[in-house]
Amino acid sequence: MEKEKYRLEMRNITKCFGGVKALTDVSFKVRPGEIHALIGENGAGKSTLMKILSGACKKDGGKIFLDGEYVEITNPKDAKKSGVAVIYQEFMLAPDLSVAENVYLDELGMSNPIINWRKMRKNTKEQLEKLGFADIRPNSKVRDLSVAYQQMTEICKNLVHNSKILVLDEPTAVLTFAEIRKLFQVLKKLRAEDVSIIYISHRLDEIFELADQITVLKDGKYVATVNAKSVTKEQLVTMMVGREISRMFPKKSAVIGEDVLAVEGLNAGKMVQNVSFHVRSGEILGFSGLVGSGRTETMRAVWGADKKESGKITYLGKTVNFRDCKEAIGNEFGMLPENRKEQGLLLNQSVRMNATLTVLSKKISKFGIINHRNEKKYVEELLNSISTKYGGTEETANSLSGGNQQKLALAKWLAADCRCIVLDEPTRGVDVGAKVEIYELITRIAEKGVAVIMISSEMPEIIGLCDRVMVMNQGKITGEFEKENITENNLIKAAMEVKSNE
Repeated sequence: MEKEKYRLEMRNITKCFGGVKALTDVSFKVRPGEIHALIGENGAGKSTLMKILSGACKKDGGKIFLDGEYVEITNPKDAKKSGVAVIYQEFMLAPDLSVAENVYLDELGMSNPIINWRKMRKNTKEQLEKLGFADIRPNSKVRDLSVAYQQMTEICKNLVHNSKILVLDEPTAVLTFAEIRKLFQVLKKLRAEDVSIIYISHRLDEIFELADQITVLKDGKYVATVNAKSVTKEQLVTMMVGREISRMFPKKSAVIGEDVLAVEGLNAGKMVQNVSFHVRSGEILGFSGLVGSGRTETMRAVWGADKKESGKITYLGKTVNFRDCKEAIGNEFGMLPENRKEQGLLLNQSVRMNATLTVLSKKISKFGIINHRNEKKYVEELLNSISTKYGGTEETANSLSGGNQQKLALAKWLAADCRCIVLDEPTRGVDVGAKVEIYELITRIAEKGVAVIMISSEMPEIIGLCDRVMVMNQGKITGEFEKENITENNLIKAAMEVKSNE
């Protein structure tokens, strides 16, 4: 019997960062002309494994074979020579150069000081047409392209070097539905041309549509490789989190009390028009609606991050007008922003500093001295209470996985003992296991008597977590639903302002 041929074999790969084992004895195989999904919770080791394959990260142990031959990949140049291309969420493109210049950037001036611009543009045009994107002009500046077209430029750039293995990390995160369909067509065409594709995504629907095989990692270890046609979503989730999730959303036992925050007739530009709502202690109030409906803008105006034009805000029984975020925080009112990387965390600062940002004044003695031993103990207890995985309190926040970064961003508000907190897309970009843990955390916050406002574009979590929901469209409140009436049908109708008889 002939031995099965693999385009890629990664055998017994091991990698440590400080005292943390990111990968332990992981093996991974991909056949020629196969779309192979690589999945797992944030922190499972997916990105580390692919960084080792791309030469961006050195392995501590194990071997890599390409088409049956042992290779040593120590840097990205080695990977490119071996036919490995990785397309990250942040594209490696020069925005002020043309599409053609980006596609052939590695070759410009390398062997011949005279550049044949006409031939370069012609070759780029042919490659784009082959991918089904003839409408991308080789002369166009990359910065003027849509995200989807920039992604195709990145793919084209790698394919001109005859890449045999294409790795895509969360490729649809910022694409529209129509753009996703076009991307899938390209990937299926490349598969037919014998390119091996490694597809990393948290979106299980995409994986079941595209993948031939699925490999699951958990806590830096190999779990299983399964045929996409012979496994269910529920089975994959169980493999990823190591336990069955019979209920995604925890039972809530919070006692709902009196109003903590009441907003009447709030106006703040086109995106916030005559908005009124209230939220009570122990209540999880959802804000639903299409992207761009004004939910985030409303909360920023209430919290003092943006200036309001008019309206009355009553907080803890008093009329308030927060001039800035600092004043809101001083009144025990917190807000976890939508973009954790830019607004929720100081990524290059330590875990300790991020966790104590909102309570630093309480940790300083009257002589202006911080007891770092007590601070370290406090941070460890805080993060352990919400099952956060991290190397050490002095590790930087950007060393954490996405799900653990989100927990750290939440932790600083737990430390602040807020009476009211706004959570803007609290589970965006995290895997299913981390989502369940964050849902449990949100429920615990409400059970402490905190008034929780949750903005979410994910219908299941709005339905599963919220006691009451406000729906917005084009800056206005278009619906309000109590628990028994929070259904997908009602939320969609309100978000699109469709009346029952339409």
